[in-house]
Amino acid sequence: MAATAFAAASPPAAVLSGSRLPAPAPGSASHRAPVLLLPPPPPRRSFSSPPISLSSSQPRADHCRFSSLRARATSSSEESSGSGDELLADLKEKWDSVENKSTVLLYGGGAIVAVWLSSVVVGAINSVPLLPKIMELVGLGYTGWFVYRYLLFKDSRKELVNDIEALKKKIAGTGE
Repeated sequence: MAATAFAAASPPAAVLSGSRLPAPAPGSASHRAPVLLLPPPPPRRSFSSPPISLSSSQPRADHCRFSSLRARATSSSEESSGSGDELLADLKEKWDSVENKSTVLLYGGGAIVAVWLSSVVVGAINSVPLLPKIMELVGLGYTGWFVYRYLLFKDSRKELVNDIEALKKKIAGTGE
């Protein structure tokens, strides 16, 4: 305790098991700040492309490739408000044609609650330390099984397409 009080009152000096060591000289190597030796940064590379000439008489290869992707943007307040009014009128007409409005609202509310609840469950699973990695492994295993079972061979791909079509008909109520 006495050595600590003495060291705090004196100029910078190292205290080792109660004995005082002399402070290093101001120009000595132990008094200088440490220097980190890092490799030099890599040379900068230029990724710039040559300027594009818009008045060129010869079409460029990428110009020919994207010529079918031309679009024309127009802005008119009459068109945008007209489409908005049409959208609202269409939605109102469809809502008026619904017979069980309470059922639609109940299903919509149930869907919102289901999304919220699944978000809470996923958050809880994610907070457990090893469970997210285990779930990733389960997902990878299931993906591998699915690829082997349904996508790898031609016959199994046909079976998958038939199963999907049967499910579509079952949901739409047009089959079986």
